[in-house]
Amino acid sequence: MWLADLTADHYPEAGVVCRPRGNVRDVDSRRLVPRTDLVLADPRLAEAERRLGRPLVKAAVTRAQQRARDGQIAPDEVADAAVAELPARAAGLTPVINATGVLVHTNLGRAPLSAAAVDAITAAAGSCDVEFDLATGVRARRGAGALDALARAVPAAEAVAVVNNNAAALVLAATALARPEAPEIVISRGELIEIGDRFRLPDLLACTGATLREVGTTNRTTAADYAEATGPRTAFVLKVHPSNFRIEGFTASVGVPALTELGVPVLFDIGSGLLAPHRLTRHPLARALRVDKLTLAALEATLTGPVPPVAAALAADPASLFDRAERIVARLAAAGLDAHVVPATAAVGGGGAPGVELASAAISLPGALAVPLRRGSLAVVGRLEAGRLLLDLRSVPPEADESLVTAIRLAASR
Repeated sequence: MWLADLTADHYPEAGVVCRPRGNVRDVDSRRLVPRTDLVLADPRLAEAERRLGRPLVKAAVTRAQQRARDGQIAPDEVADAAVAELPARAAGLTPVINATGVLVHTNLGRAPLSAAAVDAITAAAGSCDVEFDLATGVRARRGAGALDALARAVPAAEAVAVVNNNAAALVLAATALARPEAPEIVISRGELIEIGDRFRLPDLLACTGATLREVGTTNRTTAADYAEATGPRTAFVLKVHPSNFRIEGFTASVGVPALTELGVPVLFDIGSGLLAPHRLTRHPLARALRVDKLTLAALEATLTGPVPPVAAALAADPASLFDRAERIVARLAAAGLDAHVVPATAAVGGGGAPGVELASAAISLPGALAVPLRRGSLAVVGRLEAGRLLLDLRSVPPEADESLVTAIRLAASR
C-alpha cells in the first residue's frame, strides 16, 4: 500500500527521517485490515449470521482477518475469505454417502431416515401437538400417533412403549422389574455380550443394582439350566440377541417360547421391544428415558410412510445393483477415470443378522481416491480392499447415484 504526496522531512527530536519513494511511501498493510464490525456488516455475512448464529460467523471473520495480517490475502479480501469458509450449517455433522456396503453403519449414524421421516421431523421442529389434543384443548397422551402406529406394526403385542435406545430399555426393565426380594436376572453366559465402544451388557445391568445369575456355558445353554436357576429370587429371565457375533459348531440355546414356560417374566432383547410395558412405563425412570418429539415424529412416519431406506436396501436385487454400477462406471470411464465394476458382499450391520452376507455390486477405484472422497464437499465413504477403493452400491440409494458420480469426478480432479 502507498500514501501519496509525501515529502522528505527530518525530525531530529524523534530520530525519524521519512525518505521519499517518488511521491509515496510504504505503509504496514496490517493496519488496513477492516474492523470486525465493518466486515460483519457485509450483507452476505449478515444473512449468514441469521442462519448460522453470530459465533460461527464471527469466528470465520477472525480467521480471515488473521490471514490478511499474515499477508496471505489482501485486506480488501477479508469479507470474501470469511464468506468462503462459512460452514454449510450450524451443526458440525457432515452428510455422507455411505458406500461401505454396511447398511446400518454405527459410525455413520446407523439407519438413514426416509424422506417421510425427514419431513415429519421438520414439521415437529417448532411447536406441535406432541402432548396436546387440539380438538378438546386439553393435555393428551404423549406421542399418541407414534404409539398407535407402533401398536399396529406389532399387533400381537398387548402394549407398546418407546425409550431412547436399547440400552435405555434394558436399564428401565432391570430397574423396574428387579426388587429387593427378587433381584436376580437369569441370563446365559453365551449372551453376556460386548458391542462397540467397549459397551458391555453385564456392566449396564449391574449398575441398576440387579444381580446377574449366569447359567450354561459360552456355547451351550439348555432349558434345564434356566429351570435350575429360576425361583422366588428371579426378577426375570433375559434372552439377548447375539448382536455382532455368531457361535457355530457344538452349540445349544433356548428359544423364547420355551423360556415362557418357566413361570417367571421373560425379557427378550432383540433391540426393539419389551415385555410387561405397563409396569415399565409407570416407573419414574421412564420419564428420564423417554424420547423427544422429533423421534416420535420420525418413528411414526417410518412406520406409516413409504419403505424406509434400509428396508429398500435389504430388498435390492443384485442384478439392479450391477446395472447401476455399470452405468456409473461407463460415465467415469468416459471421463478417463480408472473405474470398473466388481462383485461385492454387503452386510446388514448395526449388530443385526451377524454373519449374513448380501450379494452386491461395487465400483472399484484407485485407493488414492479414498481420502479426497472423504474430505470432499460431498463426503463419500467406501472400503479399501487390496489397494482398491470399493464403493458398494447396496448401501447407496439409487437417487444418490448422480451425486456419487459428481463426487468421484471432483475427487479425481484434485
